Amino acid sequence: MANPKDWVNDELQNSELEVKHRSSDVEYSFYTNVKTGNMEAVIKNCEEDAFIHLEGTGTLSHNPLTNIKYHFVVTAAMLTRYCIEGGLEPEQAYRLSDFYILKMDTCQTIRQVADLHHDMAKDFTGKMVLNKKSSIISKPVMQCVDYIYSNIKDRITVQDLADHTGLSTNYLSRVFKQNLGISISDYIREKKIEKATHLLKYSDESIVDIANYLSFSSQSHFIQTFQEYTGLTPKKYRDRFYKSMW
Repeated sequence: MANPKDWVNDELQNSELEVKHRSSDVEYSFYTNVKTGNMEAVIKNCEEDAFIHLEGTGTLSHNPLTNIKYHFVVTAAMLTRYCIEGGLEPEQAYRLSDFYILKMDTCQTIRQVADLHHDMAKDFTGKMVLNKKSSIISKPVMQCVDYIYSNIKDRITVQDLADHTGLSTNYLSRVFKQNLGISISDYIREKKIEKATHLLKYSDESIVDIANYLSFSSQSHFIQTFQEYTGLTPKKYRDRFYKSMW
């Protein structure tokens, strides 16, 4: 059993070193920006590296890396709760949270945890942007978005989506462009490349396997499309972001 005098000394020492907690409004403002899909504010927060400055947030561990990992888990839980309250489907929110917490568990530096936090925040915010749009998006377009999300690894055609919604290809294409400001084909490519960036960052799958998994017609087609959307070849993207993360 610990010596009572030692406990008292520790308490006195901690009281002297105690830092006043920052206003809760700061954190709630961040969570609210994610919940409301305020991507501009969230990106600004990430660029300022606000997450890595933990002054006034409380010490959850005396080990700096463990401390920021604990704060990451707290943030993931809060973002999940806020986004569900904002209308995000609970299962999607929990899957997203689990994904990032598992990735965080393998981080070996504070910088890696902070960078992953920024990815998580922007990912949740992006989901909320789409969720907000769904309130003004027609039902057939949302059916298309859900279909693309669920079948992203397959080769998806406009005809597939027309069959899924029971509409003609011409009418569906027109409504989709009116609602989202992008053609169906471009949207599908955009989502496939978005999935590819996650695979390049967080998996060891080869570039050719990723191209095949996402049903690109060839590796060269995948590389060309990826470069058009990101400005980097898949190899350069992985070299830059995979190594910096892990």
